[in-house]
Parts: sequence; C-alpha cells; structure tokens
Amino acid sequence: MSSENEPGGGGAEEAPPEQLALIRESVRAAKTPRAKPRTWRGAALARELPVARVLVDKGVLHLDRYFDYAVPEELDAQAQPGVRVRVRFGAGRHRVREGRREGGGLIDGFLIERRAESDYTGPLAALAQVVSPEPVLSEELLGLTRAVADRYAGSLADVLQLAVPPRSARAEQRPSPAPLPPPKTPEPASWGRYEHGGAFLAALADGGSPRAVWNALPGPLWSEELARAVAATLASGRGALVVVPDGRAAARVDAALITLLGTGRHALLTADAGPEKRYAQWLAVRRGSVRAVVGTRAAMFAPVQDLGLVAVWDDGDDSHSEQHAPQPHARDVLLLRAALDKCAFLLGGFGCTVEAAQLMESGWARPLAAGREQVRRAAPLVRTVGDDDLARDEAARAARLPTLAWQTAREGLRHGPVLVQVPRRGYAPRMACAQCRAPARCRHCSGPLQGQDAGVLRCGWCGREESAWHCPDCGGFRLRAQVVGARRTAEELGRAFPAVPVRTSGREHVLDTVPGTPALVVSTPGAEPVAEGGYAAALLLDGWAMLVRPDLRAGEDALRRWIAAGALVRPQSEGGTVVVVAEPSLRPVQALVRWDPVGHAVRELAERAELGFPPVSRMAAVSGTPTALAEFLASVELPPDAQVLGPVPIAPTPPGRPRRPGGPPPGEHWDRALVRVPPGSGAALAAALKTAQAARMARGSGEAVRVRIDPADIG
Repeated sequence: MSSENEPGGGGAEEAPPEQLALIRESVRAAKTPRAKPRTWRGAALARELPVARVLVDKGVLHLDRYFDYAVPEELDAQAQPGVRVRVRFGAGRHRVREGRREGGGLIDGFLIERRAESDYTGPLAALAQVVSPEPVLSEELLGLTRAVADRYAGSLADVLQLAVPPRSARAEQRPSPAPLPPPKTPEPASWGRYEHGGAFLAALADGGSPRAVWNALPGPLWSEELARAVAATLASGRGALVVVPDGRAAARVDAALITLLGTGRHALLTADAGPEKRYAQWLAVRRGSVRAVVGTRAAMFAPVQDLGLVAVWDDGDDSHSEQHAPQPHARDVLLLRAALDKCAFLLGGFGCTVEAAQLMESGWARPLAAGREQVRRAAPLVRTVGDDDLARDEAARAARLPTLAWQTAREGLRHGPVLVQVPRRGYAPRMACAQCRAPARCRHCSGPLQGQDAGVLRCGWCGREESAWHCPDCGGFRLRAQVVGARRTAEELGRAFPAVPVRTSGREHVLDTVPGTPALVVSTPGAEPVAEGGYAAALLLDGWAMLVRPDLRAGEDALRRWIAAGALVRPQSEGGTVVVVAEPSLRPVQALVRWDPVGHAVRELAERAELGFPPVSRMAAVSGTPTALAEFLASVELPPDAQVLGPVPIAPTPPGRPRRPGGPPPGEHWDRALVRVPPGSGAALAAALKTAQAARMARGSGEAVRVRIDPADIG
C-alpha cells in the first residue's frame, strides 16, 4: 500500500497482518483469475472451437506438421484462421500446471484452423499472443505453399517465409483503397503481329483459360504486350499475376500498365520498394483492392483474388530460381498455380527454354509466335566470326576483336549506340592456351591464372606469380585471354575510339537506358540497358567461353543471352547488325543466325529425352561429406525406377568466393550424387528424400546433407 492510504507513512511491510490476509482472501475469491501475459495461466478457454491448429515457424523437416494449442477466451475474437500468432514451443510433459502445459520458448506461427477438440491426448499449451488480427494466410495460399513444399522436398514453414512478407504494423493500420471497376477490353494492337495473338487476348477477355508459350519478337513492345494481356484478364473481372526476372523489367511492365490502364489497378512487388511499402502493396492485393500484380520472383506467391492469368517472362533467367530453401523456381510455382486455380498461363521471352518446349510438345500449352516473314522484318542481321576467320586475321586476333567486328562498330557508331556484350565483369582476364584453349592453372593450387596490368601472370586463388608457364596438354607456351572483363574491354575500346563515349553496365552499376546518340555500351549478359530507338549494332564477344561451360544448359543459356542482346538492336531494314564471335557451325550459333530459339529448344529436348536428362526426367542433387552422403543414400527408400548417378567430388569453394547453391562451405570437400526418375515418379522421389532428411534431422545427425530438387545447374 502507498503512503497516501497509510497516514503513518510506513510501507506495505508495516501493514497489519489482518489487512494483508484480507487482501489475499479477496484475490482467492475472484471468479475470473487474472491471466498471465503470454501464458494465460488460469484463464478460461474459448467456448466454441477452443483448439487452434498452428504451424510453427521452425523450418525443420521433422517438425513439418501442425500443433494444437488452447485458445484463451480473451483471444477468441482475434484468433481466426490465417492470422499470425506466437506460441510457446518445446515444453515437455513434465511442465504441466493446472492441466495446462507451460514453458518453452516463444516462436512465431500461423493459425491454420479452429477445432472443437484435439487429436492430441495430453495437456495443451495456450496461444501466447495474436500478433495481428489481419488474416494473411488464406486457404488458397496455404494449398499452394503446401504443394510447393511437397514438390521440392522442403518444409511448409520455409515456403511460407517466401510467400508471406514480414509484417509492418503501420502498413496494416492503413486502409487499402477501394477496388476499381473492370476496365474495357483492350485492342490487340501489336499482338496482331503473332499468329493467334488476337484470339489469345479475346479468350482472356471472355473469361477463358488459354495456355501458351509466347516467343516474343525483337524490340521494346514486349512490356506493352504483357500489359494488354493483363488488361484483357482484368476486363473479364478476374485477377492477373506477372513475374519478371528483375526490377528493371518490372519497371517497364509497370510503366506500360500505367500508360494503358492508369494508376490504382495493379501493384508492383519488388525488393526495391522497401519492407513497409511492399507489405502495404501486398495487403492491398490480399484484401482485393488490387486485382493485378507485377513483380520479381517473390511475387509468384502473391495472393491475387480470383486469379485468371499467371505469366512469367524470360523463365531461363537465373533470377527466377529462389536461393533460399527449398529453392523453388518461379516457372514451376506458376505452373502449380495454373493447375490449382484453373487459370490461364503465359510463358514468354525472346528465347525459349527446354522446359517451354516440353510444355508445347506435350500439348499442355500452345505456341504463340509470329510467322517467319514477320520475324525476318523485326530481327537484325546476324553475322558470325569463327576460328578460321580469326586465324586469317592475326592483328585482330591479338586485339581480341576481328576486323568484321571493328568495321561493324565503326559503321554502327555513325548512326547510334553500339552494344558490346562481354561474358564477365571486372578487369583481369583469365588466361588459356592459345593452341588448345585449355585453361591456364596455377602449379601450386590449380587455381585460374589471370593476366595483370604489367603482363604478369598471377593465380586468382593463392596469389602466386607464374613466370614460366607452359600448357600441360599440348606443351604450348603462348597464352590468350580466356575471358576479358567488361572494364578491361571498355578501356581497350576507349583507346580505339577516343572520340566516342564508353559506358559500362554490370553488377556494381546497371544502366537502365542510354541515349540514342553514338556511344559504346559495354555490358555483361543480363545487364544490357535499353537504347532509345534501339542499338545500331551489337558485338557479342567471347561466345566460345559461354558455350564451353561444364553445364547441361550451356548452349541454351548462351543462345538466350545472345538473343536477349540482339533483341535490343534495330531491325535489319534499319541497318541493325549483330556480330557474334563464336564457331558458326555450332547449333546455338546457327539458331541465332536463323533467329529460331524454339527450333533449338525442340532439338535440345529430343536429345535430352534420348539421354534421360531433365526436364524429361525428374532429378535431385544430394550433396554432403562423403560419409554423410553415403549414410543418407543407404537410408533413403527410393522409388523402384530411381537411378543414382555418382557420387562424384564437387569442386571446393575458393576462399573469399560466394558459395554456390548445394556447394560445400569453404575449406570442406563434398561429394554429390544425382538421383534420376522417369516422368510420373517425381512426387515419389521428393517424398522419399524428404522422409529420409526428416529422419536424419530427428536423430540429430551432425553433418549436413543438402537436397535440391530439379537443380538449375547439374554439370
């Protein structure tokens, strides 16, 4: 008691014993005991549906299930399915008080459903807190994330971390705007250049669900064409979702939608917006205020209501593959959404992946392309420079640019900017034998040798200098630059064209657009800026370096990057020319010359079908230390038709270099095995690997084993 109630000024310790006894008796006689925060000790339960089924955010496979909790009466109104909650997790049976389990650390989770009773026979802990009454997890989103987790042998909690953005209280407190009425059906416009393009838009506007693989024509109109597909879907009263590789592409589609429909009809979901703004946009989509979404790969889970169209642009780009577990690909997630929601599907790009070709070959999707005459009118002229041409042009070979490339650059600079694509960023070139092109490696650590400014060779791993190198394969002593970086190329071109400005675009600084005035634009693949009016010419250097990568997708990826750069060049009728420095007889180079990415993808698909390679088969990559990998493979119950390839050693991660997905930590040596199954057994393979991994985690096995389903890089 305070001194105000005790004239003598004494504290509570001086109160008469009789008065303290009366206080204790009044507390005992209270009908409703005061609930303890986060434990709700002694609190009454909800009268209806007193059990909450919760998904805890643990992210480990052996806990990938729902847990039941008691719902206190005070939280009855807020504890609705889909809200974020906090619960105490980890308390054992021995920590039970007054029939209620207590203890354990506080952990986040999602309330999945309310039930009248629990399947669990023991005492239940109470919900600690309802973080927010905003229901962020709908039944549709829960079904999608569960399907993604099962497909990729991952946990539902990990997928939900990708699907539901972090909470922002200020964003939740702000109301979302009222939804706008459906717009008018747009005109086909440039869609008329494609066979069945107008019919595709009409089917979307009529409420249909067409599925198409779209081979876009070169030029800047692809973003406007995507916007018209979204507008046609909105005109039918349904929602639309578009996923693009990066923020630059998202900004182009965003601008096209604003031009076509105005503001307020779509949301832009990219990481550049910041957490609060992005969450506010996400909430507007979930609440139904906005019916269309454009964004990068995280937007593949956007909770668009009454979904009518899912579209992905340039599905071969590495950015569409999520780096966090379980590493889903945006294309596959949108395919699941199209199947679950029975909506339209559009896969577009200048190139064509093998997966897109498989969709067409199976009949699941129809091709949406222009006729050959239309392609010839829109595409630039493509010319090649091979080894024979370089051998007859020693001066150009020493300078790394053949005479044809120099002439094309000079001619192009008279009319506008010229794009120069270089396979890597940076300055120091990696060296290779001039005769057999075997990579030059350090004698001490086998690291790559790089050329320095003073002509000295230095190892890129250990830093040792090499003064007496010779090729161990052919005995040659001459070296050539294997891949010269963008900055080094920009310096060389700046000296060759002193009166012309040189701009670079790469990982550290990516340009969005460049003026249409004469300039040399040196860019790494994927970072090419858009030129006003298009480039007058493009030089695709070191093409062989992209083709000889030890990866199954090397040819497909090289062609996709070349076509993406060539699509920024003016048509042949306006003088647009592309020069690619690569062997003309190779299949990807021939496909570039003919501007036929679909034909290349179809032939690649036929070869992979003969060899049993993805996407015809389903494949999983399992990596770990040799001992842990052997134990895992011995414990997993694979489908009868599964085939194990390997194990084989994985290249170690160099110190200071980023760790590749599925690769070993720096300083460790791992092996990798590939598990392959025919079509129809992919779900069984994922379930078997997930079960074995969950059992391994439950036992507390020390050494990690990483499982990746359908990895993008399999060597």
